[in-house]
Amino acid sequence: MEFSVKQALGVTNWFQDMCGIIGMIAQEEVTPTILEVLKKLEYRGYDSAGLATIQNSKIERRRAQGKIENLELLIKEKPLSGHIGIGHTRWATHGVPSESNAHPHQKGDVIGVHNGIIENFREIKAELEIKGYQFTSETDTEVVVQLCASYLDLGYTIEKAFESTLSRLEGAFALCFMFKVNADKLLIARRGAPLVVGYGNSAVFVGSDAVSLSHLIDDVIFLEEDDWAIVESKSLNIFNKSGVITNREKKRIERDFGEIGKGNYQHFMLKEINEQSEVLSYATASFIDHKSSRVEMLQGLNEIKSISRLILIACGTAYYACAVAKYWFEKYAKIPVEIDVASEFRYRDSPLEDEDLVVLVSQSGETADTLAALRKVKGKVKKIISIINVMESSIARESDFVLPIKAGPEIGVA
Repeated sequence: MEFSVKQALGVTNWFQDMCGIIGMIAQEEVTPTILEVLKKLEYRGYDSAGLATIQNSKIERRRAQGKIENLELLIKEKPLSGHIGIGHTRWATHGVPSESNAHPHQKGDVIGVHNGIIENFREIKAELEIKGYQFTSETDTEVVVQLCASYLDLGYTIEKAFESTLSRLEGAFALCFMFKVNADKLLIARRGAPLVVGYGNSAVFVGSDAVSLSHLIDDVIFLEEDDWAIVESKSLNIFNKSGVITNREKKRIERDFGEIGKGNYQHFMLKEINEQSEVLSYATASFIDHKSSRVEMLQGLNEIKSISRLILIACGTAYYACAVAKYWFEKYAKIPVEIDVASEFRYRDSPLEDEDLVVLVSQSGETADTLAALRKVKGKVKKIISIINVMESSIARESDFVLPIKAGPEIGVA
């Protein structure tokens, strides 16, 4: 089995924050806007980038290794036009950074982009190779696209082919596909990775997050786990895991994301390091009642008074924050505290008690292992609290009580 360096370092559990997806259906040309959004998504991946459109029943694709500026130069040389398109910026997990491994991937009449990791792609690839399908990349994404194409070859409609493809996949993904035979639709799906549908004045968007689209949209719909959808310019049909058409709440987009720019700093990480004191002050201000000198963040959570143990679960730097919090809880609250790395906790047979309180910490609210840990303890402990920065994230929606960090969008990635 071949793994990239990032897999060897164990960063595959970060996929929910890596790779950026954009899809767009509009009355105007989509290429300039997709490129603009890809620049805002570049913090999710900078190994390669690509963009595809459909014009006059023909799929056109441009891909380039490296940063978005390389893709821009390529499109200046070989322009793309169309009123429907998809784009992607990649953080390599399967296959080295290269043009051939860059998204979008295409097979015949279907082309798609993907964020996530398909765990059974090798088995599916072997099946397709026996049937004569040939591959041009090392990626799991091409396997998904070719699988969908194989169903089209059997005479399936695009909707049936897409749904049949989803039923074969194991792992986590956010997908956005276009089809030459239905050049007015995007077919999308999510499992374990975020995906949103946004509405602007004259366009509909699909994206990895609402932040990158916030300057373009007025309303947003957050797909829930295992949702898939048919996106058109004037309609949206969402189906749940059972294939039943369902409704998801449309929400007004927040306008307080602020300008996603580096300001006078060389890069986003340096900017965010220097902003820590200001962000901390803002994040805690809404939790403190200065008139009564009381912390009000736990109003409505009386269970904390009667817990037997506090279990803190997180990954990466969020785990280090838990390590500090353990000392504070034990010193000031006199509560027994355990801390655990989510990627270890989710696979262990840890004894849980009815009076345990579990606290999950995740900036994105989509960290795969932390989300899996949440689902493992649900219904087995007194209460689940999440400390997150994205209120519409999966972890926030599935927790009993949410403490928002309110630190603004995270752009810098270590």
